[in-house]
Amino acid sequence: MKSIGLNLSGREYKILIGSDLLAETADLLKQAIPCDRVVVITNIDINRLYGKKLKKHLESKGIGSLFLELPEGEIHKSLDMASHIYPQLINHFAERNTPILALGGGVIGDLSGFVAATYQRGVPLVHLPTSLLSQVDSSIGGKVAVNHGGIKNIVGSFYQPKLVISDISCLKTLPEKEFACGMAEIIKSAAIGSSELFKQLETNTPAIKDRSPEIMEDIISQTAAIKAGIVYQDETDRGIRNILNFGHTLGHALESTSSFSQSHGAAVAIGMCFASRLSVKLGLCENKTVLRLEKLIADFGLPTRPQDIDPEKIIDAMHHDKKVSDGRIRFILLKRPGEPLIAENILRADVISILEEMK
Repeated sequence: MKSIGLNLSGREYKILIGSDLLAETADLLKQAIPCDRVVVITNIDINRLYGKKLKKHLESKGIGSLFLELPEGEIHKSLDMASHIYPQLINHFAERNTPILALGGGVIGDLSGFVAATYQRGVPLVHLPTSLLSQVDSSIGGKVAVNHGGIKNIVGSFYQPKLVISDISCLKTLPEKEFACGMAEIIKSAAIGSSELFKQLETNTPAIKDRSPEIMEDIISQTAAIKAGIVYQDETDRGIRNILNFGHTLGHALESTSSFSQSHGAAVAIGMCFASRLSVKLGLCENKTVLRLEKLIADFGLPTRPQDIDPEKIIDAMHHDKKVSDGRIRFILLKRPGEPLIAENILRADVISILEEMK
């Protein structure tokens, strides 16, 4: 097991990464938050795979549990779903010290975090991420949000968990499409934070696709450490944390304009290709960087170009993004792997030109 510590002005928590950690949840939980009961928020599929075992394990350690099973899908990450959860917490006498455990992927983590941040002005939150994407990205850093009005993550806050337990054994049951989505975030982190990790992904693609436990623990730990290091410098996303949005400006627009039928990982993959091509057009990076990035993305079964897009609708969606500042769309561009930069004064014509080029 590997442990990464994140200390934010005295609010310290651990990110634990290893095999079969769900079977140790109670002991790990008690070290962080003394408790005798918890609320577990999960979805139908994850509950079927892990819910019964986790409930039995918690009870064997003297921890009672209420499991709330939600429908699957990004469309349910909403204020309506949060409003469905609050009465159940009230009816089961969940108190201010009752931890909420988010058992699932990014949607469950974001929604559970939003509920934890707002119920009784904040209850303890513990992430038990079961998808690759949530293990390397959404469970780390305290962003909690729901979608509203067709806009992704438009209502939310920053609310740090008390603990993150990433059991890489859960990756064994992860569908190929979801595994690829997680790889998009790992590639993103390597592109902005570590040329060495980028090379490692290129070199070890077959072993990673085979989900070798040793290699997965290593690259998940490296990716989590990259994000934790950036969050440590800028918890509330006012400066350097913006670089974590590499690929996300276009990515979120693709998700929104597809009514969230486009997966987050696929959208971010396309967004990274767009941002790197824009970087070349602006003379910031060499074309060979684009070729390396697009090859790596394609090698993990992710798309490199959007399909059936309307550039004008995409740009309109970008203007509703949280990353807009003073009406200017903020893009994270790339000089080379490990060297990102933040740009705001990008011409609309250049954006449309790259979108048309990628159609």
